[in-house]
Amino acid sequence: MNQSFPYQLLNKTELITSINQLATQNIPFLLIIDYKAESGYVIPESAINHEFVRYAIGDELVTEKMENHQRPAWKPVPVSEDSYLRKFNFVVDNIRRGNSFLVNLTQPTLVHTNLNLNQLFQLGKAKYKLWLKNRFVVLSPESFIKIRDGKIYSYPMKGTIDASIPDAANLIMNDKKEQAEHATIVDLIRNDLSMVAHQVEVVRYRYIDKLHTNVGDLLQVSSEICGKLPGNFLPQLGEIIFKLLPAGSVTGAPKSKTLEIIEAAEGYSRGFYTGIFGWFDGQNLDTAVMIRFVEQQGNQLVFKSGGGITSLSNAQKEYNELIRKVYVPLY
Repeated sequence: MNQSFPYQLLNKTELITSINQLATQNIPFLLIIDYKAESGYVIPESAINHEFVRYAIGDELVTEKMENHQRPAWKPVPVSEDSYLRKFNFVVDNIRRGNSFLVNLTQPTLVHTNLNLNQLFQLGKAKYKLWLKNRFVVLSPESFIKIRDGKIYSYPMKGTIDASIPDAANLIMNDKKEQAEHATIVDLIRNDLSMVAHQVEVVRYRYIDKLHTNVGDLLQVSSEICGKLPGNFLPQLGEIIFKLLPAGSVTGAPKSKTLEIIEAAEGYSRGFYTGIFGWFDGQNLDTAVMIRFVEQQGNQLVFKSGGGITSLSNAQKEYNELIRKVYVPLY
């Protein structure tokens, strides 16, 4: 069998056309789009080859049990603190100049582990899982958008804390920086949804989920936003998705200028990291932001992570958060 990846990488125009055509015919498909919303894959259900691509979408899915495997080794080698500080200071300077209110700054971290991408997918426990052979694996807790019964939902996640810290829930809920960051993203996502839907409202504001990981439990703060789509939206599903990209929770606000700051600051290619993937079942759509992302680079595995920077951010805390997020949900 030909071992080359069997799916064609599509550009933005081709992605929109394919999505619209399949959605109009109520044909289920898998959708994968990169961070810059410039390229990706649309794979009809009938064309999915599990030798090359696997996915799972649902609440806390796990494919295999840890007991069947050796315990995972996991040693991150992050960028140096000095390197991160230079990027952080560049971002903060732009914020102080009024060019942005919030910038999501990310960096790659080399990881030494005894697990490969396929094993990470098999063992990972997450709401959204995606594996592309010899390319990357995603074990994401974060929804991008859901479309169900003519309504569109978004669940931006902003705010993470080690659950073992005494009074962790109260600390993160009352942290002024975290409050401001979350409010900014909720406002951005609400405005984004208003471009494609009406009667947009915040249904739940700043609720906490607990995430289990190979390095301990984390608390994650999210909100739920909902709006009503036009009556016959499926023929324009591609346009609806792309109007909302890149995802606000992994960029910042205002989005267009913040994207320029990210490009100048980060110094590496996100690629598919912080893009989106999801499943259309013929009527409804469920998509995820591609975080908790591990990429194959030659013989090495690279984990990409980051966090939101505001005028209230502390460089040491943000650097520590970047490192703390280098985990996989195995337990």
